[in-house]
Amino acid sequence: MKAVIPAAGFGTRFLPATKAQPKEMLPVFDKPTIQYVIEEAVASGIDDILIVTGKNKRSIEDHFDKSFELEYTLKQAGKTKYLKQVQDITDLADICYIRQKEQKGLGDAIYCAKKHVGEEPFAVMLGDTITKGKTPCTKQLIDIYNKYEASAISLEKVPQEKVERYGIIKGEEIETDVYQIDELVEKPPVDQAPSNLAIMGRYVLTPDIFDKIKETGAGVGGEIQLTDALAKLDKIYGNTFEGKTYDIGNRLEWLKTSIEFAMDDEESKNDLISYMKEIIASN
Repeated sequence: MKAVIPAAGFGTRFLPATKAQPKEMLPVFDKPTIQYVIEEAVASGIDDILIVTGKNKRSIEDHFDKSFELEYTLKQAGKTKYLKQVQDITDLADICYIRQKEQKGLGDAIYCAKKHVGEEPFAVMLGDTITKGKTPCTKQLIDIYNKYEASAISLEKVPQEKVERYGIIKGEEIETDVYQIDELVEKPPVDQAPSNLAIMGRYVLTPDIFDKIKETGAGVGGEIQLTDALAKLDKIYGNTFEGKTYDIGNRLEWLKTSIEFAMDDEESKNDLISYMKEIIASN
């Protein structure tokens, strides 16, 4: 199975940091956000990845490309640990790139992948969303696709007051954590949301989604919304992810995620706790 990672947005909520670099390259602790996404794809058994980019996204390509000068310098300096880290990034997967020529929404970004994907099911992984779990989120969706032979999307229960930030589904739970979806609505007002089950940035889609995107006009925000195209599919399932999803969509969530990932690092954890205690005490 191939994976498509949309990474063409402007990242306006992170300006000025994203004026000349993609939000997908903002570091979460010690890695760019998009590296976590690609590592999840690889852990799910996927090594053929297409990243949909836009203007000012060249640093993504550079990050996953081979850097002869850097590798030579690290080798000469005997810094074998860092050399291995750099080489591992290059060897993660086969990564291709295509540009979304015009900002027309997530649905349009996915449509850019049609030729690369062909007539096979494929994964979609948003480049600004990180997941953490015993079984990778995308692998869970692949398992559901294999069982039901239909598209599957990752879900998460969100507080009622936050439903207007997400695509929301209405469906019937047919087994533990698995829903057969009847309705999908992009960013509904709180009083019109059919549930609090939000779409959380991971999908396994059948290739007929491309026809549905082509049929879909502009929706919320004047963009072609993937959620609107998903609603046209004959059959689609949802899975509440057994793990945690980190939506790096605004500054606070990005900062909180970076702190949480730093707390998982034994070398940084204690010093970070001490530093945060000092800050709290001084305020």
